[in-house]
Amino acid sequence: MDVLERIDQFVKQNPVLIFMKGTPQFPSCGFSSRTAEALKACDVPFGYVNVLADPEIFENLPRYRDWPTFPQVYVNGELIGGCDITLEMFERGELQPLVEAAVKVQEGNQQA
Repeated sequence: MDVLERIDQFVKQNPVLIFMKGTPQFPSCGFSSRTAEALKACDVPFGYVNVLADPEIFENLPRYRDWPTFPQVYVNGELIGGCDITLEMFERGELQPLVEAAVKVQEGNQQA
């Protein structure tokens, strides 16, 4: 499977997903750490991909949605942005309702 197809699968299978350096429990950079903390504070489950553990994804993710930096946050398959945008949305109270709605949609689809 092509790496962009693998990335696309991760994005489509997770209503809330962060591509980050490290893991939410053990982030490997400050930007990834702050972004994961904002997602954790929303108290909804989210997926993650440690780009440091997969060099192919690390090299090719910037091409997927033409976003050059890490972390990258996706909600309902759409790129939300990186650290700054995610934190701004969190501070404005926009992130939590967005990710809660995404998780509810997935839960509804699983029950159907």
